[in-house]
Order: sequence, then C-alpha cells, then structure tokens
Amino acid sequence: MKKIIVGNWKLNLDHLQGIQLLQKINYSLDKDIEEKIDIVLAPSHTSLRSLQTVISTDNLKIKISSQDVSSQNDGAFTGEVSAFQLKKLNIDYSIIGHSERRSLFNENNKIVEEKFRCLESNNIMQVLCIGESLEEMESGKTLDVLNEQIASVLKNKTLKKALIAYEPIWAIGTGKTPTPIQVNQINQYIKDVVQSTTANNYLPKVLYGGSVNSENAAAFFSCENIDGALVGGASLDGKHFAEIVNEFNRIK
Repeated sequence: MKKIIVGNWKLNLDHLQGIQLLQKINYSLDKDIEEKIDIVLAPSHTSLRSLQTVISTDNLKIKISSQDVSSQNDGAFTGEVSAFQLKKLNIDYSIIGHSERRSLFNENNKIVEEKFRCLESNNIMQVLCIGESLEEMESGKTLDVLNEQIASVLKNKTLKKALIAYEPIWAIGTGKTPTPIQVNQINQYIKDVVQSTTANNYLPKVLYGGSVNSENAAAFFSCENIDGALVGGASLDGKHFAEIVNEFNRIK
C-alpha cells in the first residue's frame, strides 16, 4: 500500500469551490506523486459527486473520501448517508470516529464499530480516527485510551484494508503538536496493538493528524512509523496542501 495524505475539508466550500481547489491542488503537485502517494480529499457530501466527475473526466489520480458514514445500511434514518450510497458514487475512503463526531455528536466506540462494518461490507477503505483528550494525555492515559478505541472496533476482525489516523484531540486546530519522536513511538504502539487485536495480525498504515502544515510536515514524515497525514485546515489552501504532499513525496 502506498503512503497516504488525506485532506479533510470539514464543513467548508460548496461544490464549485471544491472543484476549483481540487484543480489547484492537482496543478501544484510534483509530477511523480502518484508513484508513491495516494492523495485523498474529503469534501462535504454535497460535493462528492461533482469532484468524482471532474476526477473521472480529467483522469486525475486524486481519490475521494467521505467525511463520515451512517452506522445503518438503509431504513428510516433521515439525514444519513449509507456506505452503499457512497459505493455507488465510487467513493474509495470514509473517515470514521473523528474526534468531532465523538465529542459533538456523542458517537461512542460501538457506533464507530458499526460504521466500520458497514464500510467493510461495501469494500470502502476505513480511515479510523483515534486520539486522546488533553486531560487524558496529562493524566498519562494516552496508551490506555488508544488501546480501548482500537480493541472496541477491531477485536478479532480479519482485515483486508483499513487505515488508522492518530489525532490527539488537544492538537487538532490548536497549533500545538506532540513531537515527531512522540508520534513515531505512539504510531508504533498503535501498529502493535492492531496486530495483536486482529484475527489475521493485520499491520496497518498509521497516519498522523493534528495541526500538520508545510512547516512541520518534513519532521513528521521523516519518522519510520508515520505513514501519512490527515490534514485539516491546511488542506483548504491548494498550494499549501500540495506543498505538504510534495514534501512527503521527496522524503519517503
């Protein structure tokens, strides 16, 4: 599997703005990017079809992710979007378990596990977000929290594809980050836990997310156990996001 950079646009941009940003990113990328890195963009649901059409028409190598998915496959769930519906749009990835979903929408590990299974049954790559709060980090509970979040979703599963995104909640959008050495050690721990938890000893790619930008990207990407990034705010600037991707391409 290639290294991966995911740009999470969150609740920003309409579909026309999304197309413009997609094209700017594509124009600013190094020419040999596709050989080493999968570039994934996660727009709002209203932009998924528009961006996929542009990607298909222009034969771009960028891939599309949903920012979330329903824990249900069908039925009376107003406002939800199912994994089956995403599959019909040829969506390759979906983020689940993001800290904003957990904290703002009260999604627990059980709901995240249900979403994981829905994506698995539709052959969509899961980007499973895990991470600790500031209080948990300061109390020395980081590894315990990560272990619980992993085990509750992946215990005894036989995995074919799945990504883990380590996003310490206290670093998201704050400008504060753990050191690259700390992230590298935590990512190694995550890989060990996933291997020991899954039925087939699955070795995942583990991304880092939390105030990643073009200035600190090189330090993170130089670490052995950091296989990519989940980028938030910096992904809304086409040139800036492309610089992050290009930096990863040159280092890895």
